[in-house]
Amino acid sequence: MPQFVSQFFSVLVDWVWGLPLIIVLMGGGTILFLYSGLLPLRGFSHAIKLVTGKLRLEGDDQAQGQITHFQALSNALAATVGLGNIAGVAVAITQGGPGAVVWMWIAAVIGMNTKFFECTLALMYRGKDYRGEVQGGPMYVIVNALPKAFTPLAYFFAFCGLIGCMALFQINQLSGYMQDQYQIEPISVGVVCFFLVFFILKGGLKRLSKVTSALVPVMAVFYILACLAVLIANAEKIPGLLSAIVSDAFTGEAMFGGAAGYGFLEVMRVGVKRAAFSNEAGVGTAPMAHGNAKTSEPVSEGLVAMLGPFLDTMIICTMTALVVLIAVPIESVKGLGGITITARAFEVALPGMGSHVLGIAVLLFSITTMIGMANYNEKCWNFMFKGARGLGENAFITVFCSTLLIGAVSELGDVVNILDTGYGLMAFPNMMATLILAPKVKQAMKEYFSKYKL
Repeated sequence: MPQFVSQFFSVLVDWVWGLPLIIVLMGGGTILFLYSGLLPLRGFSHAIKLVTGKLRLEGDDQAQGQITHFQALSNALAATVGLGNIAGVAVAITQGGPGAVVWMWIAAVIGMNTKFFECTLALMYRGKDYRGEVQGGPMYVIVNALPKAFTPLAYFFAFCGLIGCMALFQINQLSGYMQDQYQIEPISVGVVCFFLVFFILKGGLKRLSKVTSALVPVMAVFYILACLAVLIANAEKIPGLLSAIVSDAFTGEAMFGGAAGYGFLEVMRVGVKRAAFSNEAGVGTAPMAHGNAKTSEPVSEGLVAMLGPFLDTMIICTMTALVVLIAVPIESVKGLGGITITARAFEVALPGMGSHVLGIAVLLFSITTMIGMANYNEKCWNFMFKGARGLGENAFITVFCSTLLIGAVSELGDVVNILDTGYGLMAFPNMMATLILAPKVKQAMKEYFSKYKL
């Protein structure tokens, strides 16, 4: 990538992820959390019944939408449960110290509630794309629910989505891992992923949903079991680690490997940023996945969406953080890529097999996230260009898959800065619309909770 482009995004990302965005995500999310009356605690078990199919709602069979609650959650998790959980957590720890993990937890709890609001809105104010298919997402919410003066924000969101929802990080980390561990050239990995993702996207939303609903549970269980093997073998270290993580979050002083000097705001900023990149709460991506759900009750899909940050950050990211902190001193891995740090941790914790175990997880996580990101990117593309004036899906698929070739051979720093910039900018119009329309969601929530006696 040209030097001036790298420098531009390195400066821009620091500006985008400054204090105003932290206030928007954490402050706005906290307002929604309190406004909802601690909804995540009240609707959690109901959400599990919905996504597992134990509860069917009246009218769902005749409702608009193309996929089930479980498939919608799988589509969203395909994009959120990815290399951000493996590599991003390691990056957060090296950039902000162990205390960044606490801010990931706090952001996740608040994010559960934020996702309820933004995904409920996505169902309440759905629109149709150029093919006439029902779609949801912040751009449709802004156009259909807010005055026309806000319409430019819908296009701003979609434009930023074309940047933030590229799969550059996933292909970059996968190609780097395959080169480090198996001496496979990055461009070769890029070519293979180009054709694989191209094939899946050509099958449309139904093929995409079938792939993600099959792969996401398998990859999540596999990775959790791998982490549990490490944690059980080092169970005596966990209480001390958790205590140090909490202490570091509020003192701004790292507790491991001699690393020190992290300011309180920097620890919080890093934790919130990595949580947003991992679980996407407040960014506006998940509403695009959940907007395709076949349901007559928007609130029900909001409750299902709430499970995403819990599974993604509270469980999977926490396990990764503990494995990294157990196995490697922070100071010894500063400056390394996130996936390299986690790979070293697994190899130390599981000698002789750790890197191969992680390799399987990396392959599964990266492929599913590429697919999930492609789903989001296509929705933004179709909103912006209305099918590229008759060129249809082939134009989008070719462009998106070509970015995989670029990402495979790019520098990690450039990739992270570009994606973080797009992600951060998406959050502003999404959170603005969500906060303005929160009373509509709360009224629908009251009616739903009364109807189903929650």
